[in-house]
Amino acid sequence: MADEHKDFEDDRPLASEAEAKALASAVRLRILRLCLDKSLTNKEIAERLGANPATVLHHVRKLVETGFLAPQQERIGAKGAREIPYLATGKSWRLRLDDEHQTGLASAMLEAFRVEVAQVPDLAMVRSTRMGLRLNDDQYQEVERRFSALVEEVKEIEPGPGARAYSLFLVAFPDAGRD
Repeated sequence: MADEHKDFEDDRPLASEAEAKALASAVRLRILRLCLDKSLTNKEIAERLGANPATVLHHVRKLVETGFLAPQQERIGAKGAREIPYLATGKSWRLRLDDEHQTGLASAMLEAFRVEVAQVPDLAMVRSTRMGLRLNDDQYQEVERRFSALVEEVKEIEPGPGARAYSLFLVAFPDAGRD
């Protein structure tokens, strides 16, 4: 199915099949988020995800293979073991997906969002809104362009003193139930 709403200029390179598949996993998206601005070892990632370290290592290796995670300087852990921390490269921001793979990414993003919001200790801290709109194709393209511009602008904000980690999730979709 052609993406009839993507008429605005998007000069990012198209993700390869392996890159697209790597991003179609909620666990991998969560790993990228955890390693966004702080390098973490496989053990630290597994602890934060509440997951089996062997399973996490499989995902970490896939993210390293596809260039989404980069191994950092090896270090010695508390018990003298060799540890390799990993840091997200930001590559996922620099790629675009074709329509076929966009479906997998959207599904993974929704699952990652669901899990991460469920972990917020006080849901009063979650700021959200939802609205129904009626837009023609040109108006929808304008909303999509503005979302993209907002995300790019917000992405460039340098953390200030005492900065805390936040996540932003924007989504627009055809509301099939309201025809």
